[in-house]
Amino acid sequence: MGSTVDLHIHTDASDGTDSPQALLWNIQKAGIRAFAITDHDTIKGALKMKRIIPHGIKFVKGVEFSCITDGGAKCHILGLNYDENSLEFQAALRTGDQLRHEKFYLRIKKLSDKFGITFTDEEMAALLSKPSVGKPHIANMLVMKGLAANKQEAIDRYVNKCSAGSSRIPAELAIRGILTSGGIPVWAHPLGGEGERELPEQDFRKTLYVLMALGLKGLECWYSKYTVQKCKFLVDAAERSGLLVSGGSDYHGTNKAIPLGRLNSDGENIEPGKLTILNAI
Repeated sequence: MGSTVDLHIHTDASDGTDSPQALLWNIQKAGIRAFAITDHDTIKGALKMKRIIPHGIKFVKGVEFSCITDGGAKCHILGLNYDENSLEFQAALRTGDQLRHEKFYLRIKKLSDKFGITFTDEEMAALLSKPSVGKPHIANMLVMKGLAANKQEAIDRYVNKCSAGSSRIPAELAIRGILTSGGIPVWAHPLGGEGERELPEQDFRKTLYVLMALGLKGLECWYSKYTVQKCKFLVDAAERSGLLVSGGSDYHGTNKAIPLGRLNSDGENIEPGKLTILNAI
């Protein structure tokens, strides 16, 4: 059994597979009582969920920004409980969306130059219909074209071999935009996300200091990839730094083998009271 709280979930508005309606059904089936949608650089999925959420389930609008600090440290910043009408928040969203689309078009060009792969107008329209288009969508299209047996093969064989630079926005821009919107900026999976190398403790503490100076308010301490021991290390770091404790699975539907409500890799059920961020949202 997983936790009844999950503050890091993706829909098909970015690189998940569940529509908001399908996600809500899965949320209810999993017994989740409080959750956030945190799609990459888009809030379209969150706004759709806001319109259909039933009584009795707490929903928090979220977003996930891919960021980089002035010192070159890569990180992901969640924005929770924002006012989407904030001009600075909208500016951060536009910047992330613009960089993501520039990266997309460059990758499409490289697929053509390197492998001779081209897409029809209909295929491009289908790709661009995604609010937050990225590698998984291109890979799935390559599978549909018969160029790979599955998404991972398409990524390994083609997509990852067509590097397209970075779509990361300045961490300062993301954090400032979240704060001015009344939201809470949270450092997501601070020791490294799914498929990423683990961040050494020295680098973690250095980046934490930088992000706190920019206004960071929370730390995702409970995370599906981390052991309970690593989660408790992060909880201790958050408490020592005066940061709110958050937690999420990083659920992506069938795109990743991560169930809703999994807040550590040991399968331990995490009580909502351990997530102090709930008191602020």
